[in-house]
Amino acid sequence: QLYVVGTPGNRYAVQIANRSGGRVLSVLSVDGVNVLNGETAAASQSGYVLAPGQSADIAGWRKNMDEVAAFYFTSVADSYAGRTGRPENTGVIGVAVYRELMPPPVAVQPAPMAKGYAENRDSGLAGASSAPAAPAMEGRAKAEAADSLARSDRAEKKLGTGHGERINAPTEYTSFQRASSAPAEIITIYYDSRANLMARGIIPDPRYLVRPNPFPGTFVPDPRG
Repeated sequence: QLYVVGTPGNRYAVQIANRSGGRVLSVLSVDGVNVLNGETAAASQSGYVLAPGQSADIAGWRKNMDEVAAFYFTSVADSYAGRTGRPENTGVIGVAVYRELMPPPVAVQPAPMAKGYAENRDSGLAGASSAPAAPAMEGRAKAEAADSLARSDRAEKKLGTGHGERINAPTEYTSFQRASSAPAEIITIYYDSRANLMARGIIPDPRYLVRPNPFPGTFVPDPRG
């Protein structure tokens, strides 16, 4: 499982990279909310389309084709999910990735050959496919619920993601047909404050990283002083 330490007030972005040889659709969810349309997230919804080798930093909630409202770490009460009555899934980021449906190869008949030449040569088929569309966004726009926090004096209130200031993030529409109804991959990243992650044992407490050795020497030395 993947965890990220969040500091209240700090902005963040989700970087998505396409390392495959074809276009992919990435449906992005923050705190259980789709970052493009603000609906309760489902993998079947719209997302960002990336060309092979392309990456994108998704830094906020999509407001229009030119701007997003910045992601920032904040309290659950101040989070976008909390302020829209959906605080149950704060503290998690998800990406559902779909491959693109490719059209079947088109059979191309070879050009006629001179008589006698064709008899000594096998005919072949060539596959033809359309060129990929320019990278952009579809529709448009790039574990399980968090465990209960351990009860300790160091535990803090859980974090969520706020709806911050408008920042420039232009995009455009493109078409995309999914190769399957189920995602090819789902990536899940959890986040919380350092204190809470330490309270849950996800980040080791530095006070317990060095343990005493019960047999460090040999004979009994004289005391000092």
